[in-house]
Order: sequence, then structure tokens, then C-alpha cells
Amino acid sequence: MSAALNCNICFIGGGNMAQALIGGLISRGLPATRITVSDPVEEVRLLLEEKDVQVTDDNIAAIRDADIVLFAVKPQVLASVLKPLKGLFDGKLVMSIVAGAEIVTIANLLDTDRIVRVMPNTPALVQTGAHGLYANDAVDSKDRELASQVLAATGLTLWVNTEAQIDAVTAVSGSGPAYFFYMMESMIRAGKNLGLDEKVATALTLQTALGAAQMAITSANTPAELRKNVTSPNGTTQAALEVFDRAQISQNIQAALAAAQKRSQELAQELSESSK
Repeated sequence: MSAALNCNICFIGGGNMAQALIGGLISRGLPATRITVSDPVEEVRLLLEEKDVQVTDDNIAAIRDADIVLFAVKPQVLASVLKPLKGLFDGKLVMSIVAGAEIVTIANLLDTDRIVRVMPNTPALVQTGAHGLYANDAVDSKDRELASQVLAATGLTLWVNTEAQIDAVTAVSGSGPAYFFYMMESMIRAGKNLGLDEKVATALTLQTALGAAQMAITSANTPAELRKNVTSPNGTTQAALEVFDRAQISQNIQAALAAAQKRSQELAQELSESSK
């Protein structure tokens, strides 16, 4: 990430996701002195000061010397945060991880088109995130590489071809960790019901989830093929999967993700209207 290491990066908003990215960038070699964070909460600023980054509660001062400005604020305060900064982004790349904030909304508030929209997910907190990115034609290949380098500090980065696909990314990976946590909860509860100690059920469930994910990542086989490989005819796994099939689990998962995508679209529309 040699290009990003030569940039001054400003975060507007210093919450968990910003802190994850900051930690990842520092671990990749970006000097803490090149990072500025603006946040209105004193406790957040004090926490970030421990990482030796520059902190302030003045957004205008924060972005002054920045090459990259990354917005990590709550959607409901987006307009109030961005409007005072309008016209101050000449020569700066804007990145946004604000849920539901479309590029046109940000562009109108800031008067710049050099914007990369990102949908991250919470495993970025442990450097195993999955980030979907989109940018329009105003963002050139060098800017795309910069954005990729910033986000690669905390996980996988994948570009999508249309902004509408960000809603699908939201449904799959943005909300995705909760789906797996839900499955883990259910398996732990089932283990307890079957007579296991809660600690044992929890440890077995979490390690199994980790192992299955690692197998899927490293194997040349697809998840469907891996599933078939561990499903012996008339065996225990088949008995469990038959229950899933009778309950139409696959169809319900697909319906659930479609609902998440639809809600993402609705939130974007609501945010666009409230920001005018």
C-alpha cells in the first residue's frame, strides 16, 4: 500500500469502524501522524489519542491538509456534518462508509464528484472484513487503488459495477455477520438441549464455524461440493439437512436477503430526501 502510505488521511467520525480502519492502516505502516480524526465526543478523541493520531472536534480544520477524507458518521447526521464542508474538497478523495448515503447525495452536499462509496462489515474490527466498493467515472484508476489500499488494511475489497449493487452487498456481507451469529446462537442452544455444557457447545460451534469458513476459503471446491463431501448417505448430516430442506431454509435465506436489499434501497431513498 505504498501510495496510501504517502497520504494524509482524515476520518470524520471516530466510531468502531473508523477505529478498525485506523488500527489496520497503522499496522500496515501508515504513520499515525498522517491520520487526523474529527469527532464531537471527548471520550472518543481521548481513546484515539492513545493511538498517537491527531484529534479534533473541528471538521473544517481536520480536512484542511487531507488527501483522503473518509466519512464514518451516522446517516441521520450526514447532512448537518457535510453541508458546512461544501466546496472544500478540491484535490481530495472522498470515501464514505455511511449506510444508505448514495454518491449523488454526498456529491450535492459537498460539491465534488470524486467519491468512493463503501459498504464494510463489522469483522473489519478483527481485520477480516469484507468491503464492497463503488465509484463513478469521476474517480480514476489511481483513486480506486488508493481506496482499495485503505480498506485492504482490514479485509477483503471487492468493486461492484453499479451503485445499485451496493444494496446487494449490504444484504450479503453488510448484514451477513448477523446471519452467521444467528446460526451460531441456534447451534449453541441446540447443543445445550442435547445435553452439552454451554461452554462446550459454544466452543464446538465457534470452532466449527471458523473451520468451515477456512475450508471454504482455501478449498478448490465450492461450498455446495464441500457440503456434499461431508454428507454420507443415510448418515447424521443427511438427517439434519433433510430437516433444513423440509423447512425450506434455503428459500427463506434467499427471501431474507431480498428483504435486506429492499430495506437498503428504502433507507437510501429516505436519506436522499432528508438531505435536501
